[in-house]
Amino acid sequence: MNAEADSETRRGLLITASTFVLWGLVPLYWHLLKAVPSSQIIAHRIIWSTLLVVAWLLLSSRLQWWRAIAVQPRALLMLAASSVSIAFNWGLYIWAINAGHVIQSSLGYFINPLVSVLLGVLVLKERLRTVQWLAVGFAALGVIWLTVDAGTLPWIALGLAFSFGIYGLLRKLVAVDPVAGLGVESLYLFVPALGFALWSEAGHGGGFFGGWRLREDLLLVFGGVVTALPLIGFAYGVRRIPLSLVGILQYIAPSLQLLLGVWFFHEPFDTGKAVGFAAIWVGLLLFVGDGIRYSRRGVSV
Repeated sequence: MNAEADSETRRGLLITASTFVLWGLVPLYWHLLKAVPSSQIIAHRIIWSTLLVVAWLLLSSRLQWWRAIAVQPRALLMLAASSVSIAFNWGLYIWAINAGHVIQSSLGYFINPLVSVLLGVLVLKERLRTVQWLAVGFAALGVIWLTVDAGTLPWIALGLAFSFGIYGLLRKLVAVDPVAGLGVESLYLFVPALGFALWSEAGHGGGFFGGWRLREDLLLVFGGVVTALPLIGFAYGVRRIPLSLVGILQYIAPSLQLLLGVWFFHEPFDTGKAVGFAAIWVGLLLFVGDGIRYSRRGVSV
């Protein structure tokens, strides 16, 4: 039994880490679609990921996943709200990547865990330990420094951090299977996305397929796989490894995005940005270290 449990843990670790690596490298994929308007990319992303996720759910559990959620009106309402939040996050992220803001996008996902902590305090009335407050304070100082240095608020990073933080909060408040919840969210977004894509096909500033080369068409379709598979993998892996380990692994993605922004997309990363990021990283180190310490204490008790 222990060997089987160890095998499951190793598999969960591998899949979760691979998921964050894929998320970290995904700017390269969306960059291949820079000729396609961001609104078209997000529409296709929703359409094809919905078809993939719903097909997977139907094959694995037929309509059981839908029946389990359909009897919960509150869950349906919460998933409708979370679908809007994640759609906004996806749209802003794709636009930011193709508009040359990869580094600021990575910043959003660096500060997202601390935003989630703040939302927990404000909405769920959770209490923070002293070290956690210190971590949030360092992150706030980093954002303030980046704002002063750039002369403008890093609204892309904050938009990504808060939209994903709100998404996580909403999903925490609704007790449904993660993949089934994703399926319901996808269905909410499917009709508007399909309608927009068909409207564009009719000659209103884009095309469902007719407006692009075969290369772009195939990339748009495969974008559904790029969207859905990591989410399914994350849902699988996160159930098999400790949450504290998930908290550490999640920084793989923004770290890779930051490296891509500097070395591949050649975005400027001067001393001013480095100071702001350093303050945020200090906050993250404090936050993760405190979480690991209390996790170990909890296990030992």
